Amino acid sequence: MDIALLSMAMSQGKVQQDTSVALMKKSMDQAEGQGKALEKLMSSADVQKVQQAAQPHLGSRIDLKL
Repeated sequence: MDIALLSMAMSQGKVQQDTSVALMKKSMDQAEGQGKALEKLMSSADVQKVQQAAQPHLGSRIDLKL
């Protein structure tokens, strides 16, 4: 068994693992930021306007029979 080859393989594995962990942390931070932005948007939005935007055909006309 070649010790130098084993050492290089272990080093490459550690670099790959470190890169994977760093990428996961970045993804988690981004998801947390998006969650906070969505929470802020939802808390500042007027519920009636959101409902009207979701279903614009509802509530725009009233049928009256006398």
